[in-house]
Amino acid sequence: MKKILVTGANGQLGSELRVLSKTYTQFDWVFTDYQELDLCQLEQLPLRLSEIKPNYLINCAAHTAVDRAESELELSDVLNHQAVAVLAKWSAENACKMIHISTDYVFDGTAATPLTETAATGPINVYGQTKLAGELACTAACPESIIIRTSWVYSSFGANFVKTMSKLMQERDSLNVVNDQIGSPTYAADLAQAIMTIITHPNWQAGVYHFSNEGAISWYEFALAIQELGGFDCKVSGIPTSAYPTPAQRPQYSLLDKSKIKAAFGVKVPGYKESLERCMLLLK
Repeated sequence: MKKILVTGANGQLGSELRVLSKTYTQFDWVFTDYQELDLCQLEQLPLRLSEIKPNYLINCAAHTAVDRAESELELSDVLNHQAVAVLAKWSAENACKMIHISTDYVFDGTAATPLTETAATGPINVYGQTKLAGELACTAACPESIIIRTSWVYSSFGANFVKTMSKLMQERDSLNVVNDQIGSPTYAADLAQAIMTIITHPNWQAGVYHFSNEGAISWYEFALAIQELGGFDCKVSGIPTSAYPTPAQRPQYSLLDKSKIKAAFGVKVPGYKESLERCMLLLK
């Protein structure tokens, strides 16, 4: 029985993979978070991986606190870059198929059309910079790896925009949400399914892929969809990014083109609203 190791298993994507594992019983699943597999312990990592002996490694672990990363550069680099290099090197040396999760934040946000995998990168914050370094290290150490860039991830698990908005809309009379950053949300359950579609596909095709739900929206429009589906009575207003300063700069436009992952693996990409509805039903 082939073994799948999931790192960062208590995060949104890891949690959705845990749900999905009950459907994919042909695999032996090992779920680890920092308690079981601390990616900051770089020297111990190869030994721990050799003990687990995975055939597939899905790296969901990352330092994803975008604003905190600006002041936690060292930790961000260890988790998003250096640990990825170690995981990739071990995978290459042990014939382990590695899937590494990356981000739309590797782009600078100046594009005006959906971003393909070959679009020029140019991260504008520490999170994006360390994630790009991780991508490059992964490809260099393990050319047979698959990297999936995703964006605006949410789930019924963990802390995320959908759960925060749902809570605030029930507590407040009005909310301001940024309306000039364009992209598409990703329901972590859909991304988990895409990963399993790749793993069970007869042809492993290494490289970088993009995955998010379909639709081009702003955070403001995303909030309006949450309000509508939740039936919340709260006034939602759009504001420019300049009116909501944060420690980390965000890309203005980071809509991902999903053509490649659809063509290579036949991955199905649902529309953002359909997926949001599925998630919100779980939150009720």
